Amino acid sequence: MFKTRLISGILLVIVAFATIFYGGDVLFATLLAVSLIGLMELYRAVQIEKSFLGAVGYLGVAVYYALLRFDRKENILMLAILLLVAIMAVYVFSFPKYVSEQVTTAFFGVFYVAVMLSYIYQTRLLDEGLYLVGLVFLCSWGCDTCAYCVGVLIGKHKMAPRLSPKKSVEGAVGGLLGAALLGALYALAIRKWGGANARWEIYALICFVGGMISMVGDLAASAIKRNHDIKDYGKLIPGHGGILDRFDSVIFTAPVIYYLASAMA
Repeated sequence: MFKTRLISGILLVIVAFATIFYGGDVLFATLLAVSLIGLMELYRAVQIEKSFLGAVGYLGVAVYYALLRFDRKENILMLAILLLVAIMAVYVFSFPKYVSEQVTTAFFGVFYVAVMLSYIYQTRLLDEGLYLVGLVFLCSWGCDTCAYCVGVLIGKHKMAPRLSPKKSVEGAVGGLLGAALLGALYALAIRKWGGANARWEIYALICFVGGMISMVGDLAASAIKRNHDIKDYGKLIPGHGGILDRFDSVIFTAPVIYYLASAMA
């Protein structure tokens, strides 16, 4: 199991950084596909993944990404309102087929999965976005890996025992410090080989803050799964479950990195 998880994890990182390197429509199409699959996994938890209600959510994701691709972000609020109206129309005209939790998840899922993940693409579009977008994964996957290693070695105090019994306070601290260190080293590497003027203290701070947010994303995904008594969202990635199992923390760090990078530019 460990070997499968390790190999699939390495392949996932390679695919992620390859699409980020190419950027543009390659990254856009990849994120659109990831968002739709992730949304389907979330909808599966409330049993609407193959319903007309779910189809409205998928359509909302497609329209959102179209607005993003053609730089019409000023229409996103209107899309949100129209999407809510459409979802509520399905709810009332098919009543009592759906319950309120399914309806709220249909609307919430579009923003929780698709909108949040789209900030990877938006970060890539920033000045020096090729380097900045790497911070999204350093904050999430880097923090998670460091937290796991420190937790295994010295973890004693449970952080959220009812939600995630294996996570410890020591692991969380180690994850944050590890993410900050990775951010600083990443900045130094960029200055040396990338030719960009990346400040190590800024990158370390961004990764530290992003690491804190990534833990919220990780625990939030765990809470949803526990509420619906499921171990993994899917089986798409060997050893890692589904898209949401692997991108649960990335979902939260992507917009944080985008706004922090924009503010500190």
